Amino acid sequence: MLAYRHAFHAGNFADCFKHTLLLELLAGLARKDRPFAVLDSHAGAGVYDLGGAAADKTGEWRAGIGRLWDAPALGPELDAFRAAVAALNPDGRLRHYPGSPQLVRGALRAHDRLIACELHPADHALLKAACAGDRRVAVHRRDGYEAAGALLPPPERRGLLFVDPPYEDKREFDRLVEFVARVHRRWREGTLALWYPILDRAPSERFARRVTALGIPALLRLELGIAPYDSPHGMGGSGMLIVNPPWQLDRNAARWLPELLEHLRAGPHGQTRVDWLTPA
Repeated sequence: MLAYRHAFHAGNFADCFKHTLLLELLAGLARKDRPFAVLDSHAGAGVYDLGGAAADKTGEWRAGIGRLWDAPALGPELDAFRAAVAALNPDGRLRHYPGSPQLVRGALRAHDRLIACELHPADHALLKAACAGDRRVAVHRRDGYEAAGALLPPPERRGLLFVDPPYEDKREFDRLVEFVARVHRRWREGTLALWYPILDRAPSERFARRVTALGIPALLRLELGIAPYDSPHGMGGSGMLIVNPPWQLDRNAARWLPELLEHLRAGPHGQTRVDWLTPA
C-alpha cells in the first residue's frame, strides 16, 4: 500500500517506548565482544524533521519526546534515550528525531552491521542519504519480511531483528504470527523485537495468544498505555513482543516503563505491563 509515512508520528509516545527498548536491546548485545547484526525490517527515513510540515501537522512529538526533552531528571534508560536524541540536536534545541536505523547506527561498533529495509521510495531515498558513507550499514529498497527470510540467520549468528510495521493491512497480525514462527525456525538464537499498536484491546490480545501457542521459549511482552484502550481518539497504547530478550531486560523495563508513563500519560488513566508469555 505504501501510504504510511512515519514523519507524521515521529517522536510520539509509541516511539519513546519502542526506541528506549531498542537501545536496551542493543546494549544487551554489546555486552559481549563478538560482532552482531541488526535487521530493521521497516526502517523508515532514518531522521525526521520535527519542524517540518508532516510533524507539525499532527504535533504528536510534543506529547512524546517533547516532554522527555524538557524533563529535569530521568532514570538511566530514559536518559540514554534522550541522549541519543540530543546527539542529533547539538545546539540544544529539539528539531530532529532519530528513527530506529539512526539509533542502531549510534550503537554499532566497528565490527557490527545494520541491514535496513524500506519499501517507500521517498523514505528509502532519505534513509540512503542519511546512512551514506557508513560501511557498517546496507540500505535495501526491499520488503522486510522477504529480506528476513533471505538474510537470516546472519553470518555473525548473534543479533536482532527489529520489526515495526505500519499496520496498514488489516491482516497484519495474521501475517506476523506466521512470520514469527518462520523466523524462529531459521534463527533460534536471534533476538526478535516486534512492535504492535493497541487501539482496541481484542486484536493485540488475540495476537499474543496465537504467538504464545507457537511454543517458542523466552517470549516477553511489554506494553505502555497512556490512555484508556478502546478510546475513540485513536491509539491508546502499544506493545512489544520480544523473543530471546537480553538478561534482566524484564527487571529493567519494570522500572523505566512506569517512569515513562508518568511523563507521557494523557490524563489520570494509563497502564504498563511486563510479563513472560513463555518462560526462558
